[in-house]
Amino acid sequence: MSNEPPGGAAPSPAAGGKVGLRRDVSVWGSFMWGYADVGADIYTALGLVMAAAQGATSLAFGIAGLVYIMIGLGYTELASAYPVGGGGQYYALRGLGDFWGYVTGTALLLDYTIDIALFSVASAGYFNFFWKYLFGHEYVKHLVHLGPLTIYDPVLAGEALLLIGFLIWLNVRGIKESSLFNEILGGIDIATESSIVIFGFLFAWKPELLAQQWHETMAHFSFHDFAYGSSLAIISFVGLESISQAAQETRRPATIIPRTSITLIFTVFIFAMAFSTLGLGVLPWQAFKANINDPVALLAHNIPFIGFIAGPCAAFLGLTILAISANSGIMSASRLTFSMSQLRLVTPWFDKVHPKYRTPVRTIVFFSLVGALQVSLSAFTPEILDTLGNMYAFGATLGYILVFVSLIKLRFADPYTPRPYRMPINLPWKRKDGMVVSVPILGVIGMLGVSMIFFEVVYTHAIGRIAGPAWVVAGLIYYFFYRRSQKLPVLGSVPRDWEKEQIEVLTSAEEFDLLEQYKNALQARDRGRP
Repeated sequence: MSNEPPGGAAPSPAAGGKVGLRRDVSVWGSFMWGYADVGADIYTALGLVMAAAQGATSLAFGIAGLVYIMIGLGYTELASAYPVGGGGQYYALRGLGDFWGYVTGTALLLDYTIDIALFSVASAGYFNFFWKYLFGHEYVKHLVHLGPLTIYDPVLAGEALLLIGFLIWLNVRGIKESSLFNEILGGIDIATESSIVIFGFLFAWKPELLAQQWHETMAHFSFHDFAYGSSLAIISFVGLESISQAAQETRRPATIIPRTSITLIFTVFIFAMAFSTLGLGVLPWQAFKANINDPVALLAHNIPFIGFIAGPCAAFLGLTILAISANSGIMSASRLTFSMSQLRLVTPWFDKVHPKYRTPVRTIVFFSLVGALQVSLSAFTPEILDTLGNMYAFGATLGYILVFVSLIKLRFADPYTPRPYRMPINLPWKRKDGMVVSVPILGVIGMLGVSMIFFEVVYTHAIGRIAGPAWVVAGLIYYFFYRRSQKLPVLGSVPRDWEKEQIEVLTSAEEFDLLEQYKNALQARDRGRP
């Protein structure tokens, strides 16, 4: 790729001649990449949202969940139609051009690096639940003063940094090994979460406590607090893109991705609603605020009959499932940047694949270290977890808005690519050439819903509305100088043969039925030309 003449046609990510990523992710592995990055997030989000939305926590999760369902359906359509790495960045580039593809990639990359930092810290928080068993006393946060600066929890930060180091090693070894790590722990977690929900509703849930907390919150309703809570609730759902990031390494992706994505969407939504509703009927929201680092362990510990064992089990699953969520963040950040490098949006330096393990080693190490830096900087604030959560949703919501715009645009610009799955509820629209295109109504609604969450993030996240735009602006400065140095268009796009690339992608994915449909559609189009 780096040998292409400046301004020439960019090579396809599927093109031969280079060491590429291998397709090693199975059906269960694809599901678990998504579940690891989404389903585990309730372990972090429950305490943060309870502290903000209080008795209206279930409503906050419900609003964020409905928006998430539409995001998920949109990603399912795009990932099955374009089964390559890159996720939302690639879809935006296909639909809107290089510049907006880069903006989308930069926004999502912000969340992936915070994903690494946030869930490494959260995993360490659940590990500290066992401090009393290991050292004979409860975990106590110690402060360390460095001149005018204070490190508020150096032990927690140090534990998170050690975990990031282990995950770097694991991801360099290969996606198969990394995926197996997710699959085993994720399967155990689903069983444990299901047990907590079932036994919690049977033996501990008090609907009158839920109603009491709802009425108290509504009597002193604060729009700012609720908006902050519902914007934090999106933490439980951000990460679905992990499935599309792994599409280039998934076997038969156009067949597998719709099944795994739709199953994941509703699995996670049910768990998020169940835990928030159960929690408000078992304990006052103030208890979750006081135990913001391990809320699910607190909930499980207060279930009669099984609490003595459910609490430690939930804590153990929390530390492991959040570790694989951080692991998914590393995978997603590395594959996103690898795709951007291949598409000449960032330096070819990131395009390096390990000769033995066939993993994008440079992107794995570089952006994992960015996550480690975020952990280190957040340790200088009183609440590490809240600081990282405050930064979390800006990039994802901005990226998702552009993905929805791209989905709608691609329905018109590329109607020939087979779509194994389409978002439901479509309105027929006749183009000038006579072709009828389906306009995705849920795509439009989803775009408006994500825009609402984005407004909440900007309105309520004091750190996020500064750090988020600063990250994007810094990325755009880099993009401007890089493209100028390579004599590539800054606001325009590098010429690409998308039809040839789509044929290569479908061939590589062994989706031969879709390949034949695509070729037939192109032939029919060509025959209709004057």
